[in-house]
Amino acid sequence: MAALAPEREGEMEAALESVFPRELGLFAEVFPAETRYRLCGHELSIAQHHGGRLGVAAPVWEAALTLCEYFEEQKLNFWDKKVIELGAGTGVVGIVASLLGGDVTITDLPVALKQIEENIHRNLPVKCLGRTRVCALSWGVDHKTFPRNYDFILGADIVYLKDTFPLLIRTLQHLCSAQSTIYLSSKMRQEHSTALFFETLLPLHFTSKLAFRDDVDNINIYKVTSKSHTGQ
Repeated sequence: MAALAPEREGEMEAALESVFPRELGLFAEVFPAETRYRLCGHELSIAQHHGGRLGVAAPVWEAALTLCEYFEEQKLNFWDKKVIELGAGTGVVGIVASLLGGDVTITDLPVALKQIEENIHRNLPVKCLGRTRVCALSWGVDHKTFPRNYDFILGADIVYLKDTFPLLIRTLQHLCSAQSTIYLSSKMRQEHSTALFFETLLPLHFTSKLAFRDDVDNINIYKVTSKSHTGQ
């Protein structure tokens, strides 16, 4: 779920309504669900509270699962690395990073934090809970309250509203230092101008390359670094 400034949430509701309509009372009630996944050698039980309140933050999106599978295939080393996940929704990506040894901060808008907290307590042992935090982050507003020393910055299916693109870029610019690596996994939805973000806007500010492509599910994973990147 993309993080928006609190004062803009009302404005964005109309945009979200056009993308994810609520006609016929489809989202009038909360429909809790629990789905089990095996990711990076760990069995996870992820709660998803579908409904109008959480909206797009409720489900586990395919791009998040694809990113976790990419971690496993590439044998990415998160041990003792500082990690932040943006627009976490269920928190599944951050949870996997924590299980793989990372010192992880999982972020989203305040409305999604309860669901994330539930999922970290469902899935993380005590040793991981001690190095995993859940925090509210509104892109382009309070991003400067976060440090700039992250080794990894992660996001899955957070690029879908054009109005948030400049806010996300601004947040990434603050969080990304010379030693940071950003992994962004996204369903390439033409109607949401996703390609515009990755192929035109992002390269203006960062060095970006396509790291993985799933043709069947139309999901791309981009590896993004500062133009002054020093390497891991």
